[in-house]
Amino acid sequence: MFMFSIKYMVIISKIVLLSILVSCEDNDNRSDFYTPTELKTETIFIEQNVSGVLERRPVIIQTESNINSSKLYPVVFGLHGNGGTNTGFLNRLKRFTDDGEFVGIYPQGIQRSWNLGSEASKADDVQFINLIIEELKKYQNLNMNKVYVIGNSNGSGMANKLGVETNHFKAIAPIVSQLMESMPLKSTTQPISVFQVNGALDPIIPINGGPGPGTHIFLDALQSAKLWANKFNCFEPQIRMIGEDTLYEFKNCDDGKEIRYLRIENGEHNVLNPFLINEIWNFFQRF
Repeated sequence: MFMFSIKYMVIISKIVLLSILVSCEDNDNRSDFYTPTELKTETIFIEQNVSGVLERRPVIIQTESNINSSKLYPVVFGLHGNGGTNTGFLNRLKRFTDDGEFVGIYPQGIQRSWNLGSEASKADDVQFINLIIEELKKYQNLNMNKVYVIGNSNGSGMANKLGVETNHFKAIAPIVSQLMESMPLKSTTQPISVFQVNGALDPIIPINGGPGPGTHIFLDALQSAKLWANKFNCFEPQIRMIGEDTLYEFKNCDDGKEIRYLRIENGEHNVLNPFLINEIWNFFQRF
């Protein structure tokens, strides 16, 4: 009986030891799987199936030179216009990324465009941005609760589309474009802050609405801002003049959001200057 007990205890001990070893091995594997990716300035590539072809789409990540390991950086996407490239935002946002105010994320549209329905690109660009967001979650030192997007021209339409169809972003800044008839707000559209800017003399995107590039029919720019505001139950706008320009501010929206619309009287299609970018960043930081 005594010998049997010893043998039994030895067997149990071996089983326990084996369980510990397996458990340690599993923990090591999990640790490797969840090791965050080092944050630095680089170009990454996102694979996406576009019309049956596997595309490797470049995305520039722009950071300050020396990453503060104790900091979580906000994230700002920059979406280029039709015919542009993702390098266009490198200099525009460099002073902010150099100072460590945020990390810039600059994706490249297929055939230099974002697919809003009649562009050269036939990619599902909402899916593309979703894939980028998932990849960014692997990086250490990124604050994925503070993600924003600036879009210029065709990129502005894409920023609106992302605001309508996703909930990744705390705020968006569509520059020289507004909502289109083909892009209605949805029942699933979540409250988001919007800083929309239009040039009154824009020869490409009609500020008063109507046909624009491709087959797009644009809404009146002020009507576009009001649709966002009505969707989120904002107060009536406060209107103030900034020189010759008019700023409409719809405040006290659902979830503390705000809709802002700036009409630049002498603005054409290229209004994204350093002063405006600074105003946009100040706006983003409040949300």
